[in-house]
Amino acid sequence: MTSLENKLEKYAKLLVEVGLNTGKDGRVFIRAGTDALPLVRLVTEKCYEKGAKEVKVNLSDDVLTRLHAENQSKDELSTVHQWTIDERMHYSDEKAGFLSILSSSPELLKGVDPEKLKAMQIASGNAFKAFSNRIQSDYHSWCVAGYPSVEWAKLVFPDKSDDEAVTELLDLILYTMRADEENPVEAWEKHDAELHEKAEYLNEKKYRALRYEAPGTDLTVELPQGHLWAGASSVNEDGEKFMANMPTEEVFSVPEKTGVNGYVSNTLPLSYGGNIIDKFKLTFEDGKVVDYDADIGLEFLENLLSTDEGSKYLGEVALVPDDSPISNTGRLFYNTLFDENASCHIALGSAYAFCIEGGKSMSREDLESAGLNDSISHVDFMIGSDALDIFGIDRAGNEEKVFENGNWAF
Repeated sequence: MTSLENKLEKYAKLLVEVGLNTGKDGRVFIRAGTDALPLVRLVTEKCYEKGAKEVKVNLSDDVLTRLHAENQSKDELSTVHQWTIDERMHYSDEKAGFLSILSSSPELLKGVDPEKLKAMQIASGNAFKAFSNRIQSDYHSWCVAGYPSVEWAKLVFPDKSDDEAVTELLDLILYTMRADEENPVEAWEKHDAELHEKAEYLNEKKYRALRYEAPGTDLTVELPQGHLWAGASSVNEDGEKFMANMPTEEVFSVPEKTGVNGYVSNTLPLSYGGNIIDKFKLTFEDGKVVDYDADIGLEFLENLLSTDEGSKYLGEVALVPDDSPISNTGRLFYNTLFDENASCHIALGSAYAFCIEGGKSMSREDLESAGLNDSISHVDFMIGSDALDIFGIDRAGNEEKVFENGNWAF
């Protein structure tokens, strides 16, 4: 077995034992592209070794996805068949562990009619809203991970051959997953504890707001009463620990929906709907985006902001040090799962129910009453850099540094 094969084995083991952590006789639902088949097969094997009674795999293919988007009508692309919703909810009712393996090119749908893409995104968001609500309240275990496709790898390593680019990106992903360590599971347990320590510190502080200062950014984000900071592992409704994002370097919480004021600029490109949005700036008043601009992908930013009313408000604030493994690679992944873990970020759209006291058992109406945003979308974008300072503001209006020059100040 080569070194790369050995690390891929460790990766699969991490996704099963740390990511999903599904028990004996449980079910697993995997969504992945055909490019990720080598990893899908390994994960499936390890799920069965652990005692899973079923591993359901839903595969998609990037070539077919683009062909459908180019050739089907807007009305057809807006149709989500009920049986696909029923299938997802059936496995959710069974409390399966849900694993998504991302591999598509960030520019998969570049050049496709933006109105078609908007229709697809809105239709999918509405169709799977009940499932998303369960994900955002940790009803069952779920995990998102990555595996390279040729197109994605060539975007990251444009000067390499196809095979070289895929190998380089895979090796980089395995590094971010700590799969190159002697005992990756133990390494993740240590990492999990460190992120929880940061979250516990912030939970004890109970800041009223955060203030962000950086070139192109002057933003104040109020935090609702009873907000909770989370990091690394989560706990599902049955008390089982799982890791929602692999890799992860963030500690995150929820903003007060109507308490965001100022302006913010992105620091890394955003891959959204198979297209790139970059060099953009958003201005907020009382929580809502009231002005925006982008040098690249303006029409797709407009589509994002017009998804529904909630897509104009924030649903997440996340803190990631500039001095972190993914950031230190010096590579832009063009994939939010990785790039958001190299940079502080915020998200437009729905808020996570588990980030407020008692939120896991609240209805969406109760969550909104508590100050949390609701939307069919949730899109993270990166705002961190080594020039970012963040101040925590207490109930008396006093400020203290939480981040200085892009890194933790405590």
